[in-house]
Amino acid sequence: MMTEAEAANELMRLARAIHRANKLYHAEDAPEISDAEYDAMVRRNAELEAAFPHLIRPDSPSSGVGHEVSASPLAKVAHEVRMMSLDNAFSDEEVGEFVARVRRFLNLPDEAPLAFTAEDKIDGLSCSLRYEHGRLVRAATRGDGQVGEDVTANVAHIADIPQQLAGEVPELFEVRGEVYMERAAFAALNAAQAAAGAKLFANPRNAAAGSLRQKDASVTASRPLRFLAHGWGAASAVPAASQYEMMGRICDWGLPVSRFLTRCADLPAMLAHYARIGAARPDLPYEIDGVVLKVDDLALQQRLGFVAKAPRWAIARKFPAERAETLVEAIDIQVGRTGKLTPVGRLAPVLVGGVTVTNVTLHNRDEIARLGVRVGDRVVLQRAGDVIPQVVENLTRDEDRPAFAFPDHCPECGSEALAEEGEVDVRCTGGLVCPAQRTERLKHFVSRAALDIEGLGEKSIEEFFALGWLESPADIFRLHRRRAELVGREGWKDKSVDNLLAAIEAKRAPDAARLLFGLGIRHVGAVTARDLMKRFVTLEALRQTVDDIVARASAKDAQFAGPLESQQMDEHRALRRKLWNEFVGLIAVPGVGPEVTHALADFFHEPHNVAVWDDLLAEVSPPPYVVESVASEVAGKTVVFTGKLETMSRDEAKAQAERLGARAAGSVSAKTDLVVAGPGAGSKLKEAEKHGVPVIDEAGWSAIVARAG
Repeated sequence: MMTEAEAANELMRLARAIHRANKLYHAEDAPEISDAEYDAMVRRNAELEAAFPHLIRPDSPSSGVGHEVSASPLAKVAHEVRMMSLDNAFSDEEVGEFVARVRRFLNLPDEAPLAFTAEDKIDGLSCSLRYEHGRLVRAATRGDGQVGEDVTANVAHIADIPQQLAGEVPELFEVRGEVYMERAAFAALNAAQAAAGAKLFANPRNAAAGSLRQKDASVTASRPLRFLAHGWGAASAVPAASQYEMMGRICDWGLPVSRFLTRCADLPAMLAHYARIGAARPDLPYEIDGVVLKVDDLALQQRLGFVAKAPRWAIARKFPAERAETLVEAIDIQVGRTGKLTPVGRLAPVLVGGVTVTNVTLHNRDEIARLGVRVGDRVVLQRAGDVIPQVVENLTRDEDRPAFAFPDHCPECGSEALAEEGEVDVRCTGGLVCPAQRTERLKHFVSRAALDIEGLGEKSIEEFFALGWLESPADIFRLHRRRAELVGREGWKDKSVDNLLAAIEAKRAPDAARLLFGLGIRHVGAVTARDLMKRFVTLEALRQTVDDIVARASAKDAQFAGPLESQQMDEHRALRRKLWNEFVGLIAVPGVGPEVTHALADFFHEPHNVAVWDDLLAEVSPPPYVVESVASEVAGKTVVFTGKLETMSRDEAKAQAERLGARAAGSVSAKTDLVVAGPGAGSKLKEAEKHGVPVIDEAGWSAIVARAG
């Protein structure tokens, strides 16, 4: 069974690897790994976060979609309705679990009908087409799901995309689908690229992405791109009651949809259709990597809603991937933001599932020893979707060759590198003196999910750190003092310097949750940071509460100063467990337990962290945190659901409360504003009566939801 230390180590490795893969895939169209390897990393990350929710990292990849488009030459476009990704299933059993989850959420018995649609998942570039009065007015890539790239001029050259829809269409309708390139066209394009001495594309998906994301639309016009619709986004009206019927309407308007799209009455029908598409896969003219399954009833889709970055009502059943043999040409050591030394195998390029792979993580010192991997070995790469991508076999381990010597000193700063007791990972002990760690922390602070300072990328952070201009987050806001020194450096002109300084100045009043997340406090991820700020509104209020916790904990610890007998140690541990459970009550944020509370206290107990905090807040002034939600009569209130809900599940009710700006609590107190009680409600009703809290039934709650729209 995995220990917490092992889980934390693996989550750290996955976050770094997934972020790099996202950047290469979405922003640079230059992937290093296959889709199957990426899917396996994402799946493993989700499994570990579910098993160890208190270990969710600040830079967790589970809260993001795609990658930011800040480096693109194309104009940015904000999506009116966020473009989400899909959760994945890698076995028939997982599809069954998906169906069961849907039924539980909707409170549907097993015998109740529940239809789904099924269609092939084409491997292309996600694109939205906005039609107003039937005419195409804008096309955009997905980007990070919230902001994409304007490719309106480019899609004008794709024959599958009509400029004017046929028939009667809503006033506004945004069609979503995939821009792709067929296999034969991809082969011809790469042959032409090779003949011209130009860069070859890794696979058809990247050829399509590179062809569409062109500043010069004439380049796009020269490439044989196709389009296939699979859904929609913003719409003034949806003239159908089901997914299947709506896709039929989209087809009638003149946009192509999958010939494999069908309606399935039950799980066996879905699995049978998956098998049929899989059998046809080798003969298709385009690449597919799975089958997309969606709840057919649009009213049920609306009830199910979304979680994090994916809809509850859809899933992608992925196809199994492949293995390949290659040569380990070198083993490099990378030092991460937390000081972990990660070995990376540099491989002779190998084509796996249409993707050229040149690197693979070797995880840690123990994994290298287990596999006996050395430079010069031939290895087998695993591409199966049900395990973490890794080297699964060393074909030449019996050859007489020296073992790889894992370093005992940091390659970045020369500090001693050690593995703590009970941990497999080796870490640099240099801490803040290690440039790899300091720069990575600063990169995290300015990253998209944190302060998102445009123009201050990884290379700039490294440059300014090397110059001694950046040592802490507050130094970013003092860069204006370096303007004269910066102008004239390679790559920096008056305009670019002024743009950077303006972008920094624009963050003088940052979002409080983003700033809190950017500090990299252990266990305080982006979601937890938002939850904390919903509760405390200001960073000052959060700090006051945590300072109070620190003072109380220190006072109690003082009672046990000096050597302790065995019984006293047991008493001390019991007291501390009780104290931290009480401190969780002071934080009073759903989902925030002793681990996060302890991490916050540890952060503010450390003088260096307090100095960084105070220095930073002397430069910035975050306004009170404002929660974006649907306007409703329960916004800002605390709601408790009790008893049996008959028309919806408890999860759906809580999701509704959050959408309306309310907080769904688990117990009734004097701070509770409303209790929704179904049949069988017990002690919570008595507590509501004791505190004078209003009580309504399920119908009353549904009326509140309806009034909010």
